[in-house]
Amino acid sequence: MTDPVLKEAASPGPRPRMQVNPPVFFVSAGLILAFALFGAVFPQRAGNLFDMLQAGIVRDFGWFYILSVALFLIFVLFLMMSRYGDVKLGPDESEPEYSYISWFAMLFSAGMGIGLLFFGVAEPVQHYARPPVGEGSTIDSAREAMVLTFFHWGVHAWAIYIVIGLALAYFAFRRGLPLTLRSSLFPLIGKRIHGPIGHAIDIFAVLGTMFGVATSLGFGVLQVNAGFSYLFGLPVSPTVQIMLIAVITGMATLSVFMGLDKGVKRLSELNIILAIALLIFMLAAGSTVFLLQAFVQNIGTYLGAVVQRTFRMYAYEPNAWLGDWTLFYWGWWISWSPFVGMFIARISRGRTIREFITGVLLVPVLFTFLWMTVFGNTAIALDLSGTAPIVQTVADNLPVALFEVLAQLPFSVIASGIATLLVITFFVTSADSGALVIDMITSGAAPHPPIWQRIFWAVCAGVVAAVLLLAGGLQALQTAALASALPFAVIMLFICYGLLRALQTEKQDSSMDLSIAADTPSGATGLSWQQRLASITNFYDRQQIAAFLEGTARPALDAVAAQMRESGFEPALTTTADRLDLDVPHGDRGVFRYTIRARSFRSPSFAWAEKEGPEPGSRHYRAMATSSEGDQAHDVTGYTREQLINDLLKRYMRFRHVRRIP
Repeated sequence: MTDPVLKEAASPGPRPRMQVNPPVFFVSAGLILAFALFGAVFPQRAGNLFDMLQAGIVRDFGWFYILSVALFLIFVLFLMMSRYGDVKLGPDESEPEYSYISWFAMLFSAGMGIGLLFFGVAEPVQHYARPPVGEGSTIDSAREAMVLTFFHWGVHAWAIYIVIGLALAYFAFRRGLPLTLRSSLFPLIGKRIHGPIGHAIDIFAVLGTMFGVATSLGFGVLQVNAGFSYLFGLPVSPTVQIMLIAVITGMATLSVFMGLDKGVKRLSELNIILAIALLIFMLAAGSTVFLLQAFVQNIGTYLGAVVQRTFRMYAYEPNAWLGDWTLFYWGWWISWSPFVGMFIARISRGRTIREFITGVLLVPVLFTFLWMTVFGNTAIALDLSGTAPIVQTVADNLPVALFEVLAQLPFSVIASGIATLLVITFFVTSADSGALVIDMITSGAAPHPPIWQRIFWAVCAGVVAAVLLLAGGLQALQTAALASALPFAVIMLFICYGLLRALQTEKQDSSMDLSIAADTPSGATGLSWQQRLASITNFYDRQQIAAFLEGTARPALDAVAAQMRESGFEPALTTTADRLDLDVPHGDRGVFRYTIRARSFRSPSFAWAEKEGPEPGSRHYRAMATSSEGDQAHDVTGYTREQLINDLLKRYMRFRHVRRIP
């Protein structure tokens, strides 16, 4: 399965040596390299700084993380249930690019990663042994452990991803703005998104994504080292971990060179196969009926406690648990959100906001709950029964927790080998995919940036992960995710407001065409009543619409393109048998597109009631026009050349008005 985020594949032909947005690229690269240099040269000082930074954030800003994530969840639930849920992520006549099955499968793959393998056993066991409140290693703490795990991996995490994914999809596919995070603030700051404010937003997104990816890679290499130690006796040490990072980052670089079809696509397919195989093995080899019962009960308990947990700050019983777990997760999800958000945005064009939110909230979350139940409840059951000292193992060595559980099951060596291979493939695809997302942000959403830029960011992710491990191990990974997410959480709140403002103008924008038409003299853009009647009563076959596109529509668009070239623009007219696209680039303001295409409709049965002879085909055709501004597709069948030109100019005037182009 191909990750749609990665569709910016290499294309043949010469490319520029460098294709970047200079302020974003150089400032981001400079800050990341400076951090890496500081951590490599002064690891002890960096470790102390990380400790102070995490303590300060937890103490002074913990309330902000808790409240922000709660607001994100409330916001997406409001959009799902409101009238805005009917708005499409694209023009009104657009259709989803993927079937429900394909879309759900890709959401399923997005919900998986190194974190599930690392924390699938470790987190439930940690909460079971040392709950935030109460006595550990009891039945009550076991029940509470799964609720806490579900809370950290449930709807709150995906609400964070939805905020970014929904904003990217809406402003790119419906409003025609560049596929960058700065576009989501256009309703608030207008054309200033193309200046220093927009650059700062993208820089924060790059830093958050880099440290989010590096955190995942750090967890991954710890678990790979633990797996190799279990399988081959390889020592567990920082030196070995740095070597593993170097080797696996080299594999990610090779994946970049191989391209999508031979690289990431094959690895993504392998990820899904291995993960499902490992899950089915655990479910079958463990206590199957108990795990299914626990899955159902865990979901019910989680739903009953989700509101209270959302706002739980432990203000009356302060402890370090909140910062080590909940706040770390909220920071990790926020820093990871540009990557996952862009992924789910790219596969969701043509779906309504309600479909988008419902699918993204339910599909990955349910699979994650099943995964955590199978691995977490199996580990807790082994410890409660006295079969294996899982709690002691996790306390001594967190990354080896998964392998300790697999050792208690049949075919443990094979299962451990599959788990280790799965971590490696997740490592490679995460590094490659994360590097591409960062490259897209720093290049200003350039369609085909040079491959070396993507390699540069993949190497940076590996270097940052290595530095974090040297400077403090797990504690440093947690601090990096928590600290990098703080400024981006503020930006996300503004993104929510900007998206709501844009949705509130949907009715205004859709009525703009009517107000313009009402003020237009008769015969300029409107049809005569004879034309309107003919358009209503006539039914056209495919050949008639093709003749209209070639004989009337194409000359009209050619005339507009020629006039625009004289005015200094560079329009491009693309034609196919049943479609015409006129693209007019406007630099950072985006591209105006006017499209006329043949579209088939099911014929009403009464249309053939008085016809003699055999019944014609069951479909008729129309020429439908739309633009990049997300306006509803409208029927232009029967328009004259001048009427088509005026319709195009009306849409173009709206484009310039919305983008504030003088």
